[in-house]
Amino acid sequence: MKAVLLAGGLGTRMREETEFRPKPMVEVGGRPVLWHIMKVLGSQGITDFVICTGYKSEYIKNYFYNYGASNLDFTVRLGDQSSTVFHGSHDEFDWKVTVADTGLTTMTGGRIKQVEKYLDGEPFLATYGDGLADIDLRALQDFHAQHGKTATITTTQAVSRFGVVDIEPSGLVSQFREKPKVSDWINIGYFIFQPEIFKHLDTNSVLEEEPLRKLAEEDQIGAYKHHGFWQPMDTFRESQMLNEIWDSGKAPWKVW
Repeated sequence: MKAVLLAGGLGTRMREETEFRPKPMVEVGGRPVLWHIMKVLGSQGITDFVICTGYKSEYIKNYFYNYGASNLDFTVRLGDQSSTVFHGSHDEFDWKVTVADTGLTTMTGGRIKQVEKYLDGEPFLATYGDGLADIDLRALQDFHAQHGKTATITTTQAVSRFGVVDIEPSGLVSQFREKPKVSDWINIGYFIFQPEIFKHLDTNSVLEEEPLRKLAEEDQIGAYKHHGFWQPMDTFRESQMLNEIWDSGKAPWKVW
């Protein structure tokens, strides 16, 4: 199974980091958050990636095109770049990475539509290039196979941004709860799609709007419930938090 990674957004909510690079390339522990997502997938058997780029696409292209030179010693005859010989190996040696420029302002569904030609008419995983989770791919894939529908979305119960105050009918405060989990389930990506999804996509599609709503109306989406770690990197503060978790040596998403 291939993985489609959505890495083309503008990242406007964390301009401190994204003025000069796309958000999926903001680093956690010295590596792009996109790399961390790929390591989670790669350690569980998905090593064929299609990256949908847009904003500052060249940054992602250069990173993967020069991955060998950045991670290994090498010898090159300067008048003949094709003579380059890399010495040794790295843990990502078996990754296959297709980097596709899907446009600066293209929406999520349109980006996936544009890379249909790279997916060989087979089921595929798709996820956002900025959300880290200790996802159990085997359980997700088994769930998708069991319900037999066009799509599976991964959901979780997010932690509230704010503390909660419990108030008695008398008006007295009974307790404070610091940022509890909310009862509703939210979409965190890590989709699995059958090829039939492309019947619902066009170049202007916002995946999370009409395509998924239509599939829900047709009873063609299953919701896999993820009870483990999940954290998006939408803001500069969240990028700092993820780095602190990594530096602690106890990053929950480090399943490799």
